[in-house]
Amino acid sequence: MNLQPLATAVHRAYTADLAPEDFYRMLRLRVDVFVVEQQCPYPELDGRDLETATRHFWIDAGGTQVLGYLRLLEDADGTYRIGRVCTAESARGMGLGKKLMRAAVAEVRKSPTVLSAQTRTVDFYRSFGFLECGEPYEEDGIPHVDMHRDPERVTGLTR
Repeated sequence: MNLQPLATAVHRAYTADLAPEDFYRMLRLRVDVFVVEQQCPYPELDGRDLETATRHFWIDAGGTQVLGYLRLLEDADGTYRIGRVCTAESARGMGLGKKLMRAAVAEVRKSPTVLSAQTRTVDFYRSFGFLECGEPYEEDGIPHVDMHRDPERVTGLTR
């Protein structure tokens, strides 16, 4: 099945505005990628999805399958936190992650933003103005590094 024509629009919603079926498909993709595919049993449902300020960004295949997803949180200090960025295995290589990140970066505009990146994805996040901060560490058996985006220094991105 060719998913390219179906995977065009980035959707965005607060948790309270999500249809239960859509929310289920988002959570299912996250579990499929982070728990099953990466063989990483961890508490995927951390409670932050239910916070009133949590925003979900996704791309779907005609409303039947979520192909790409990310979550945008707002921390108590006003910093935004991007996380749970994932793409269905069947939809990789279509640029969906880039579309999702563009939408999230446009949403936060000039606000400080952080994320925890798997080290193999650092260059991807650098292309959106994120820089490493701190030393690499292991989380659930996967190497990670914290990254931040200082909007005052972001120019000439290679998106």
